[in-house]
Amino acid sequence: MTPLGFYIARTLRDEARMAALSVPASALLDELSGKRVALIGNSRALAEQRHGPAIDAAGLVIRINRAPMPSPESHGTRTDWLALATRLPDADRARLSPRRVLWMSPKRKRLDWRTASALGFYLHPLNDYRALMQRLGAPPTTGAMMIELALRSDLARLDLYGFDFFASQSLSGRRTAGQVPHDFPAEAEWVHGLVASDPRLHLN
Repeated sequence: MTPLGFYIARTLRDEARMAALSVPASALLDELSGKRVALIGNSRALAEQRHGPAIDAAGLVIRINRAPMPSPESHGTRTDWLALATRLPDADRARLSPRRVLWMSPKRKRLDWRTASALGFYLHPLNDYRALMQRLGAPPTTGAMMIELALRSDLARLDLYGFDFFASQSLSGRRTAGQVPHDFPAEAEWVHGLVASDPRLHLN
């Protein structure tokens, strides 16, 4: 597909044509198989911790959106996958240098050609987004979508860092929980339920 073709498909909301740019979900699940995976949220509280070495020791490191990384001691240094629901400035793309970008947002109009044409690009299906939204009763966060997707795989362990469900707000901005469309208590309950039922999931 050419850039022009992409932007036409995006304008027309031609999901099938945009999805043709994506690797299948099975490719992601195969890559996660057997690995210890670190999924890094953007809570401010993580900056006060020293999880960096454990994060970098994971078999695969997934970060979210602009992924602020105040220090290697708290956040580590690696980014293997980047899960996006927002446009990524060039400076952040260069800083993070992910080898795979996943577009998780249902808002396709935010998706740019550079992201969609990247090697290993993944477009999260709208049906998967809607199913999780129905389960939570509100639009899911990018982190929640990644948890749900990752746990479909045969990964060995999924460690969550920087997930406090907005208790300390986000390193990415100044908005409060009331200013974003997510239901953080519902997500917290859902994640704690998964921790109790799936021994592979760990909330650090």
